[in-house]
This record gives sequence, C-alpha cells and structure tokens, in this order.
Amino acid sequence: MPPAEPEERVRLDRWLWAARFYKTRSLAAAAIAGGKVQLQGQRVKRSKLVQVGDEVRMRKGPFEQTVIIRALSERRGPPAEAAALYEETVESIRARERRSTEMHVQPSFDFKTKGRPTKKERREIDRWKRSR
Repeated sequence: MPPAEPEERVRLDRWLWAARFYKTRSLAAAAIAGGKVQLQGQRVKRSKLVQVGDEVRMRKGPFEQTVIIRALSERRGPPAEAAALYEETVESIRARERRSTEMHVQPSFDFKTKGRPTKKERREIDRWKRSR
C-alpha cells in the first residue's frame, strides 16, 4: 500500500473541528451556516475546501478571531497539534485583548430580585394591567 499523501485541501467544517475551534463538526457547521465563519472575507458553505494560506475569520460571542491556515488535517488530534494548524494574525490578537479589557472595565449588571412575585405583588400587577 503506498504511503498516504498529505492533503492539499480539506472541508472547512472538518478543519475547524480538527483545529479545535469547535467541539463537534455539527457545531462548526452550524456556525458556518449562521454566518459566524468567513473564508477570505466571504460567507461560504461548510463543504468549501480550504488550503494552506487561506484566511478564516470567526466570531464566538463578543470576540472575533482571524487566523491563517498553516497546515491541514482531517483528524482531531491533541491541542498542541491543533495549535500548529493555524496562526492568529497580530491585528486579531490586539483586537481580542482590547475587547477583553473593555469587557472587564464595563460595569456588570446585577439583577437583584427575590425571584417570582408574591401573591400580593401579582395582584398589584393585575390591577396595574387592568387599569391600562
């Protein structure tokens, strides 16, 4: 049996899963379908083939990350191997750090309530609704 040749192209959802950006391929596919992942600045389908040198932009929560593909893999390996599959851009690192510090500086909203309204409070709410 001849030795396996290295892959030249891999599906986007498989690469995101192998690079450990998403825990499962279905989560990666859902993010791609939801427009949270862009390849070369374009919205693509999960079956789009990626190659070394492509730029992938991902949004997860309030953070946006831009990475350059450095290697391809169709299998999910240890985190050290996954980290070798990509290189995050300097601008992306700065933007994430800036966003993180902004979030830490912002005051957090504490919702202080005792839970469900009491019977007395429900009656007051009903009276208020009826009066409108």
